[in-house]
Amino acid sequence: MAKEVIAIFDIGKTNKKFFLFDLDFKEVHRDYTYLEPIEDEDGHPTENLTELQHWIKSTFHNILESKDYNVSAVNFSSYGASLVHLDDMGNVVTPLYNYTKPIPEKIIAKFYEQYGPEIKFCRETGTTREGMLNSGIQLYWLKHEKPKFYARIKHSLHLPQYLSYLFTGIPVSEYTSIGCHTALWNYEKQDYHDWVYQEEIHKVLPSIMDTGTSINANLMGHQIKVGIGIHDSSSALLPYIRSIDKKFLLLSTGTWSISLNPFSKEVLTDEDTNSNCINYMRINGEPVKSARLFLGNEYNGKIKELAKLFNVSEDHHKSVYFNPELYQKLKDHFSHTFEWTSLDVEQPRTLTTMEFNSYEEAYHQLMMELVELQVDSIKRAIGKDDIDQLYIDGGFANNKIFLELLALRLEGMEIKTTDASLGSALGAAIVISDVKLDQKFLTKNYDLKKHRPLITN
Repeated sequence: MAKEVIAIFDIGKTNKKFFLFDLDFKEVHRDYTYLEPIEDEDGHPTENLTELQHWIKSTFHNILESKDYNVSAVNFSSYGASLVHLDDMGNVVTPLYNYTKPIPEKIIAKFYEQYGPEIKFCRETGTTREGMLNSGIQLYWLKHEKPKFYARIKHSLHLPQYLSYLFTGIPVSEYTSIGCHTALWNYEKQDYHDWVYQEEIHKVLPSIMDTGTSINANLMGHQIKVGIGIHDSSSALLPYIRSIDKKFLLLSTGTWSISLNPFSKEVLTDEDTNSNCINYMRINGEPVKSARLFLGNEYNGKIKELAKLFNVSEDHHKSVYFNPELYQKLKDHFSHTFEWTSLDVEQPRTLTTMEFNSYEEAYHQLMMELVELQVDSIKRAIGKDDIDQLYIDGGFANNKIFLELLALRLEGMEIKTTDASLGSALGAAIVISDVKLDQKFLTKNYDLKKHRPLITN
């Protein structure tokens, strides 16, 4: 008998993944591909949208033909800050511009001159000034720099909603995609920002629908619920929100370390904005106060430097364990040693010469300094909220020294780690499923573990 499943396309910038989950949200099938980027009309690398469409449709066709599975629903999780522009016939007007594509500074300057001051605009929209990564600015750029393209646009769809459109033909907008640093949304007014209306860009943005909306469709003779898609960061947060009954902070670690506070009711302050705080959005339109730190990128650079300095392999850090005596020695005579190369933080006022007796000692010092920055970032995201639970996923969730130092600096906070490798895909499955999650969900599906400090005082 065919197993009833929920199908999820989880589209990252590097890997494109397809999952099938059973009704208990256990993975029963996966497929993935890598698509070589192509170039847009300016020679900048970008997503091969035609090949992506082909892979999605052929993958789904093959599953529907399978006798092993009965697909009851399909949904989509994808990276944000990316728009697909369609004409009145549903044809794609422009390439899927990469959010790393530079916009001429004169355009950015003109925009903030018209709709600033910059700090006020960024505070209202929950953004920082990041060019195409503020995907709403892409529409401004198209309108003023490529008017022939812009004149052909009937609908501009965020990427997750375009993936849904491939199955339904219905153009929609959705909160989590609107709210991911697009510069489109005014969090203080809970509506599109005034500039969107003044530029009449709202005319190409489809009606906003609830993230949990599904559209019944007949696909190859199968009646299937088709979700409208969700932004991947908001999707990864959703299982935590649905299964935890207390306020918490999620620290999602990787190249970026992002502290996500889905319970903040405060509007961002100028200080928050200057400290790289932005907003993401929950599926109900409420803000998720977030503080970003380029921690993983800085960490990777520094361990390469240490490997050269001590003539060891670049993987040597994986064999270093927390040493309480070494930690106490460094703590008693603490001073900053490392100069940051990619972190957007204030550099230490004074730096001592890097003189260490061993790689182990240097690594402990590095982690102490990085954790100091991480704690500051966490506290900015928490703000005035009373939060004593911290969940950590991603690469640093497996770094015992990182966890131990966090526990020491965040005294009284309960720290738990999860293996959320399926997080964004699972969130997309959950959001279109009419089920309630209990607190056992994270233990069963995310390998939830409570960190037990080695030093308790």
